[in-house]
Amino acid sequence: EGDVICVFSQYGEVVNINLVRDKKTGKSKGFCFLCYEDQRSTILAVDNFNGIKIKGRTIRVDHVANYRPPQDSDDLDDVTKTLHAKGCGVKTPPHTSSDSLSEDDDVPVKKPKGEVCS
Repeated sequence: EGDVICVFSQYGEVVNINLVRDKKTGKSKGFCFLCYEDQRSTILAVDNFNGIKIKGRTIRVDHVANYRPPQDSDDLDDVTKTLHAKGCGVKTPPHTSSDSLSEDDDVPVKKPKGEVCS
C-alpha cells in the first residue's frame, strides 16, 4: 500500500486506498482502488499512468463510478468513515437517452472516481 501511495501521490493527495487482498492468505490480489482529495489528480493519474510499466508489470489505471470503500473492517479512521457515509468523490447522475441540452443549459460535469489496477 505504501508503495502505491508513494507512486500515485505525485499527482495529488491520496485520501483512501483499498488494496484488495485474499481473505484467507492476506496476499494482494494485484489491484486496488484509491481516492484522491481532488478530482483533477484522478484525471492526471489516469492520463499519465495507464499502460506504463512499474517493476516489470504493465498497470491499468481507470475511473470507476460511485466507488464505496469496503465495509468489513472494524478499525476505520475518520476519513474512511466519511467515505463510507458519502462515497468517494461526487456522485455522477445516470445518463438517460431522453436528456437533451440546449446551448443555454448548464452542462453537468461528471466526476469519476480513481481506480488503480496493478
